Amino acid sequence: MDSSTRHIFISIAAYRDLQLLPTVADCLAKARYPELLRFGICWQHGAEETSLPFEDDPRFRILDIHYRDSRGACWARSEILKLWQGEDWLLQVDSHCRFAPGWDETMIQLATESGSAKPILTTYATPFVPGENEPLHNSPMLIAIGGFSKDGFPLLKPMPVPGWNHRTGLGRARFIAAGFLFAPGCFVQEIGYDPELYFFGEEIALTVRAFTHGYDLFHPCETLVWHDYVRKDATRHWDDHSEPSDTGHVQQDWGELDRKSRAKVTRLLTGESVESYGLGAILSLRDYEAYAGLSFQLRKVQTYTVRCGEPPNAEADPDWAASIYNWMVRIHFDRALLPEQAFEAGCFWCVGVHDEIGAEIFRRDVQRAELEALAGDEPTILIVCELESAVLPVSWSVWPVSRSRGWLRRISGNLTEDDYAVIDDEADSGEVS
Repeated sequence: MDSSTRHIFISIAAYRDLQLLPTVADCLAKARYPELLRFGICWQHGAEETSLPFEDDPRFRILDIHYRDSRGACWARSEILKLWQGEDWLLQVDSHCRFAPGWDETMIQLATESGSAKPILTTYATPFVPGENEPLHNSPMLIAIGGFSKDGFPLLKPMPVPGWNHRTGLGRARFIAAGFLFAPGCFVQEIGYDPELYFFGEEIALTVRAFTHGYDLFHPCETLVWHDYVRKDATRHWDDHSEPSDTGHVQQDWGELDRKSRAKVTRLLTGESVESYGLGAILSLRDYEAYAGLSFQLRKVQTYTVRCGEPPNAEADPDWAASIYNWMVRIHFDRALLPEQAFEAGCFWCVGVHDEIGAEIFRRDVQRAELEALAGDEPTILIVCELESAVLPVSWSVWPVSRSRGWLRRISGNLTEDDYAVIDDEADSGEVS
C-alpha cells in the first residue's frame, strides 16, 4: 500500500464515555497500518473522569472540553474537523465501537473499487455489548426508513443487508449514519459539519447535503464496525444540559439547541435557503427524492424503499403516493411469551409490523412509560400501531432490549383480518373502514 496516499483522519466525539479508550485501543489494534492513522478527539468530560493518555503520541490531536461547555455532538464533530490536516481519508465513528481486523485497508480498498470519485461508506454498525466477552458477529446492516417524524424528518432504522452472506463489495445506500462515515478527505472542505445542529435531523441533513454535492452513498456488505446501542449507564448530553440545574452552569439548555436545530433541518428539507451548510449545486433535492423513493413534502415512502430495495428507485408514477393508506394495527399476544426481563428498568421493546414477504413496513420503540402501563396481571398484552403502507400488514414482532443484558428473546405472530383496518383520512371521528 502506498503510504503517501493512505492517511486516515479519525473523528471521535466523546461525551463522558468510558468506552472511549477501549474504542481507540481496538481501532489501533485492528488496523493494518496503525502508523498511518491520525485521531481527532473532542473529549467532553468532568474532572472526575479519566484523562487521555495520548499526550506524547503525535498521531493524536485532542480537544479537552469541560462537559458543561459542550454544545452537543454536531458541535463537537464540527470542532474536530478543524484539526484535519489534509489526510487522504476521513473516518467518523462514535466513541463506543469495535473494528474488524484490517478495517483500514478494507475501507480504502472498497472505496477505491466503488468506481466513484466521491464515495461514502456508511451504515448503522452491527450491535455489540461491551464486556469481558464481546462476540462480534458478521451481520452487516443497512439504513432503512420507517416513516416520518412530526417534523417531517425520516425515521431511520438498521436492517440486515439482504443476502449479505452471498454478497461482497458494496451496495448503494439512501442515507448516511453519523456514527460510521468513511469518505475522501475532501469531505471535510466540501461538506464539513454544521455546528448549529444538535441531534435529531443530523443524519438526513448530512445525507441530502452530501448527495447534492455529488457524493455517492454505499453500504459495505460485510461488517467493518460494531456499535454499542444499549450503552448501559451512559450519560447523554441532554442529561446534563437542562435548566434549571443544581449541578453547575449550563451554557444553553439542550431543548433550545434542539429547537433551533430542527428548524434549520426543516428549512433544508423544504428547499428553503439556509445561512450556512446548505445544499450543493450538482444535484437537487428532487433528484435525491427520486433516487431514494420518498417525498419530504408529502411525507410518503415508496414500497420498494420500505422493503429495502437497492437504490436508485425506478421512475415512479406522479401519483404514487395516492396508493399509500393509513392503517391501524392491533398486536395482541400472551404475556407468558415474553422473556422474564422484558419489564425490568431501562428496558424497551422494538415493535415491528411486516408485509407478506416478511419486510418490516413499520417499527416503533415502546418506551418506559408505555411499558409501565402494559405491566400487570392481564394475560394478554395489546399494542396499537398506526402506520402508512401501500401493502397489507400481515405479521408482527416484538423484540425487548435490556440495558443490562442487551437484546432479549424475540417473539412474533400473524395478524388476522380483525387485527387491522384502513383509517379513513376524511373522517374526523377517527373511524376505520
